Amino acid sequence: MKKISFIHAADLHLDSPMIGLKHLPAPIFSRVKESTFIALKKLTAAAIEREVDFVVLAGDLFDGEDRSLRAQSRFRTEMLKLAEKDIPVYVVHGNHDHLNGSWVHLDMPENVHVFHGEVETMMLYTKTGECVHLYGFSYPTRHVFDRKIDDYKKAEGADFHIGILHGNESTGKEHDNYAPFSVKDLLEKDFDYWALGHIHKRSVLSENPPIIYPGNIQGRNKKESGSKGFYYITLTDLDTKMDFIESSDMIWEEAVIDAASANSFHDVLRLCQAAINTIRRAQIGTLVTLYLKNIYLPNDDEKKSLNVELLDLLLEDEKDEESFVWVVDLVITESLPIDKEQLKTETNFYGELFETIDHFDQFDSALAPLYEHPFGRKYLSHLSLEEQNELLEKAEKTLIELLYHS
Repeated sequence: MKKISFIHAADLHLDSPMIGLKHLPAPIFSRVKESTFIALKKLTAAAIEREVDFVVLAGDLFDGEDRSLRAQSRFRTEMLKLAEKDIPVYVVHGNHDHLNGSWVHLDMPENVHVFHGEVETMMLYTKTGECVHLYGFSYPTRHVFDRKIDDYKKAEGADFHIGILHGNESTGKEHDNYAPFSVKDLLEKDFDYWALGHIHKRSVLSENPPIIYPGNIQGRNKKESGSKGFYYITLTDLDTKMDFIESSDMIWEEAVIDAASANSFHDVLRLCQAAINTIRRAQIGTLVTLYLKNIYLPNDDEKKSLNVELLDLLLEDEKDEESFVWVVDLVITESLPIDKEQLKTETNFYGELFETIDHFDQFDSALAPLYEHPFGRKYLSHLSLEEQNELLEKAEKTLIELLYHS
């Protein structure tokens, strides 16, 4: 029976600047900056431990087109570890680390095979004699909007055919439509596996054959929450095994705390501490956004402590913890004595406003003037569903506060 095994990872974004996190304590920020490299080390360690036939890296290995020397050097060190074990690595570069960037070049070891700017086929014979064809291309420039999938042609004569593509599945509206494709396009190629990159959220688009986005190996902001990692794949003539391996050294999380039962500042503090200890994971750092809802403390001094001292108390002992839980954002929503549901049932101006907020779906037309403006079109990205809901929540909160103080 023919059999191969390999690691499929993508979107390493080595040496990511971790924008907006410089306010963190030095030990935690240092670990955050190191996290992409720690994730890479976990990847190479897994490849060596499992004695894979090869490794596939499906684009955006480096965070920027300048490819810092630090990132290249650290990547080269890990590739040398694989070279010592005779494990080849197949690389495509994506929109972030395209071939047209400007950087000081460090030579990579001979086991690293980089695809050029047009779709090409590389051949591999494994140690046990299986023949594998790998198909892919690197982005020649940052913006590739062509249907490169049309250039993937199956070359007969191999036991297994692996497609590597850094691009956007055509129904995905939240990302730039680079190298667009549909699942149908990929199925028609009759390959045994599609190693995708570009989308940072793990997703299995098809199981037979496997068409997989592994996501990035390390989350870099609150939109990239939860466990991150890569896939260990085993292919045979008969079946496929897909094992997800976590590589994150730190993860981003969100936690919602209902503080309606709290009668004092101390009650609120205990609820937050309990939530933090629930989130804490051994040897993993966690950066969390806490949503503290339904608080109503009539005592003005306790209200002041809530806004001024609560966060400091929660962070007091975390900076020296290996398994830290660091609150990067604390969102406090007070419970105001306004019955929103009652207002909605009444035939009045405010009731109609709440109904409008609850059923609002005209974001595109409402924001059209911004996106049509030359500067807006250049710098603004379209709002995700999560961001739209966040705006609606803020609108509702503002309305309640206006009612409360009127």
